[in-house]
Amino acid sequence: MRTKTVWESNLPLPLAGRGKVRDIYQVGDDQLLIVASDRLSAFDVILPNPIPLKGKVLTQISVFWFHFFKEVMPHHLITSDVSKMNLPKNMTEEFGEHLEGRSMLVKKTKPFLVECVVRGYITGSGWKDYQKTGHVCGYRLPKGLKQCDKLPKPLFTPATKAASGHDENISVKQAAKIVGGKNAERLGTASIDLYQKGADYADSKGIIVADTKFEFGVPLTLTLSPRGRGEGEGMILIDEAITPDSSRFWPKKTYEPGHDQPSFDKQIVRNYLLKIQWNQKPPAPKLPEEIVEKTSAAYCEIYEKLTGKKVS
Repeated sequence: MRTKTVWESNLPLPLAGRGKVRDIYQVGDDQLLIVASDRLSAFDVILPNPIPLKGKVLTQISVFWFHFFKEVMPHHLITSDVSKMNLPKNMTEEFGEHLEGRSMLVKKTKPFLVECVVRGYITGSGWKDYQKTGHVCGYRLPKGLKQCDKLPKPLFTPATKAASGHDENISVKQAAKIVGGKNAERLGTASIDLYQKGADYADSKGIIVADTKFEFGVPLTLTLSPRGRGEGEGMILIDEAITPDSSRFWPKKTYEPGHDQPSFDKQIVRNYLLKIQWNQKPPAPKLPEEIVEKTSAAYCEIYEKLTGKKVS
């Protein structure tokens, strides 16, 4: 029997926002309840097929990394245990399938309005930019790099955080104009430190983290100016952490530069969409069942490889 999916949650709580994947609810003045659905977006467009267990993987792998990083970077997670969220009993009983294993109660923050991408390998849009210009997000790279080559050192390559439409790669200087120079510097340092710590751990499990994306915010007890500048010393890790939605995971044992790599992430879907030459504009095409099943299996497999646990 096929695993039941959650396309959208509709909890009896004030809806703070509904993103491409997550439904966010207000809980009191300073907390949010984040529910990860099984929706999948590619090229910033939501696809019509839900991916079984995807929301659970995103939540549970993020919880793993939040705990893994807690000694070096505070985070927004309060609990992922529904019984400890102090939600009304009738809500947890009626909407259990929308909560168990796929929800997090978190601290509400004011986010920095840039996405903090770290690239350890040359692939994706970075590879395309390098082929055209020899640069990636303002960095000049050595000549002669092959597709999927490891970079001399990890690069902080921020992107705009688009409410709708496509995110856009920007330079560190452009990021500084958005969040302030000191904050951009702190975001870059924190992002590279977290990436390196996470990549080293994944390497011990036979996994290459080619790139990933972090987001940071400032707790409501600290202040931000309208431009998003805050007390960077008080920033915390928010949203998700090194998931198959926000990262590229490659098997170490088959890694070979010069071509695209097998992956445990949504690159499976991107590759299919590129193959059929979709124009990357809504409406998105329906995915074949084979691609849906392959993607679900890859998400579950990377979770198991990294954590040693099965998705629950």
